[in-house]
Amino acid sequence: MIVCHCQNISDTEIDAAIDWMRASDPQALITPGKIYRALGKAADCGGCMPLFLDTMRKNGNLEIPMQLRSLRGGATKEPEPCKATPKSLNTSTILSVTS
Repeated sequence: MIVCHCQNISDTEIDAAIDWMRASDPQALITPGKIYRALGKAADCGGCMPLFLDTMRKNGNLEIPMQLRSLRGGATKEPEPCKATPKSLNTSTILSVTS
């Protein structure tokens, strides 16, 4: 089945690219951009992205490497306040510093 009509990419080509990337580097994060590059093509209009991603997700080799799975939990934490900036910075402070 053709997934990307602009670049004429099929679901079997996507699967083959994922399998090839996983075999060459078991710890690689596989993205649509990397698949396009592996196939020697580039994304065009982006209209295929939902179907492209669905096709990728169906491949058993797309799995995120075990050592990288814990990184996602840290991304949802609240950012800590910057210690370089005072909590209450008003314009008079800025004016006195720049004068």
